[in-house]
Amino acid sequence: MSKQQNTQLRTPPDTGWMLIFTCWLLAAAGTLGSLFFSEVMGLKPCVLCWYQRIFMYPLVIIFLVGLFPLDRAVSRYALPVAIMGWCFAVYHYLVYSGYIPENLQPCSEDASCAEINLELFGLITIPMMSILSYTAIILLLFIFQRRTQS
Repeated sequence: MSKQQNTQLRTPPDTGWMLIFTCWLLAAAGTLGSLFFSEVMGLKPCVLCWYQRIFMYPLVIIFLVGLFPLDRAVSRYALPVAIMGWCFAVYHYLVYSGYIPENLQPCSEDASCAEINLELFGLITIPMMSILSYTAIILLLFIFQRRTQS
């Protein structure tokens, strides 16, 4: 094997592509998870859950389109969407935690935003999962921007 072929074999995959692929995996998992909670487990989504979905679902498409071929500007489109979703997730978590007064809660009696329907390990709620997903996506997009600036 020639030296050039040996070097090509050891070249790591494009880290930019891997970062956006990881973002896509997170968005796809968030989308499938929300559909699982509502369609399989029968948990009716509240108004704030719907807003979080509105910002998560398009990310699956944005990241997928940005992957083939890798679009270095994909963060320009995805970052504002992810930040808006994160804001709704934080607001929902504050409602869950009781920090937001009842008169500022947008939810109906049908599907209360303050009602805890699912709690994993006594700590992780649906809004917390959303916050973690959006936070990871935002951080990965900032890393992607940093690495593709040069």
